[in-house]
This record gives sequence, C-alpha cells and structure tokens, in this order.
Amino acid sequence: LSCANFFFDEQAMSHRCGGTTAPREATPEVQQLADQVKADLESRLKKTFHNYVAETYATQVVAGINYFIKVSVGHHDYIHLRVFKGLDQSVSLHSYQDGKSAMDPLDYF
Repeated sequence: LSCANFFFDEQAMSHRCGGTTAPREATPEVQQLADQVKADLESRLKKTFHNYVAETYATQVVAGINYFIKVSVGHHDYIHLRVFKGLDQSVSLHSYQDGKSAMDPLDYF
C-alpha cells in the first residue's frame, strides 16, 4: 500500500508520508489516546500516575499513525509516548521514554 491509499485524519494531513510533524499543542483527541494507553504504561513502569496530562504531540503517517506525545506526570517530570493508531482504529503503546523534563524536545524514537 502507498500512503495515498490511507485515510488521513486532520492532524496527519499536514505532512508527507513517513516524516513527522513539528510538535504542537495537544488536543482532546490526543489526551484520549494517551489515556487509552495509561494502564499499559503504568504496568510497564510499575507506577501509578495521578497527574497525566498530554501537553504536546507530533504525528507520523505509517500503516496508520504514530503519535509522539509529551505527557506531564507531575513534579516537573515527563514521559514521551509513542502511541500507534492503526487503520482499524486500534490504539497501542508502542514505546516510551521515561525521565524526561519540560525542556526535552519531543523527537522521533
């Protein structure tokens, strides 16, 4: 399949297939995606997050969409999430980067 065959959402329309967008302010949809993978993240890290706020995000069109999300988890601590949303609308936590700060850029990982 080529990227031209994919159904693109509003956020993904702004960049070419394969590249990531510039980070921008998180939307309610992005917070929902982060919320959907919160339990998986807490399980992997063996932590519970009382503060969990998506602040910025970038996207990458693949066979679906990768969302790179910067999440504030309190006490000036951040986690970067890589969340995959498939063409079938399934959502999964692909990977994460723990121990981030507000100053750390949200890059591809």
